[in-house]
Amino acid sequence: MKIGDAFRIDGKIALVTGGARDLGYDMAEALAEAGARLIITSRSLQSAEKAAVKLRSETGTEVLPLALDQRTHDAVKHTVGRAHEWKGRIDILVNNAGGGGGPSSGPAHLFERNPAEAIDLITVNLIGALHCCQEVGRIMAAQKSGKIINIASMAGMMGRDRRMYENNQMKGQPIDYAAAKAGVIGMTMDLAGLLSPMGIYVNAISPGGFGPRGVPDGFARDYNDNTPLGRMGRDGIDLKGVVVFLASQASDYVTGHNLVVDGGFSIWH
Repeated sequence: MKIGDAFRIDGKIALVTGGARDLGYDMAEALAEAGARLIITSRSLQSAEKAAVKLRSETGTEVLPLALDQRTHDAVKHTVGRAHEWKGRIDILVNNAGGGGGPSSGPAHLFERNPAEAIDLITVNLIGALHCCQEVGRIMAAQKSGKIINIASMAGMMGRDRRMYENNQMKGQPIDYAAAKAGVIGMTMDLAGLLSPMGIYVNAISPGGFGPRGVPDGFARDYNDNTPLGRMGRDGIDLKGVVVFLASQASDYVTGHNLVVDGGFSIWH
């Protein structure tokens, strides 16, 4: 097999949750550029449809946009069912939907954290990802093949120096985000053990900071100074090759792995 061919996924059907923006969009675009046909989801169908138009225009691939709020199993089952009906198979799942709590959410500090917000964040990032693995995993098991790529975070691997946030008047990410992403990493390893005999690969990607997207200049400088490569990840560039590797034949002897994409941030901490 030629190495260039190993990274091609022509004709594969890829489902990217949260694929309408940011890193989710980048990964969807990369898979399309490598030959896949796409299903992308967003909580907002309008957002998914808008992204689908852009992806079709830029890559020439077929794209099915669907709405998905993965906090409930019924919603996941319904959306995965529609995704499966589209082409009769799902070859790749990029389990990306989630988030760390935006500016509109409440306080992030553990002692001030609203328990309901913590539960919701864990539900979206961990339980929702588990729902997707369960429902897409059934399909892949019947096919006897598939690649599941769970999006975790370096936050699930290490404790962080909150002074970087405090010194720049930022609330930072809550502890429950780290707990959820650590759960995604553990889930990935155990799922790989369960599903490998069925022909299904399960790996994770743990990104570091990407952007900067609207963060104060001081925070960006502090982050860069604490990163061996001296910068944040670049949107549209630094995650694309990673997801294609894990989705393609190039990674056919890799499972249960957490691939860290953080410019070396975690090795200094």
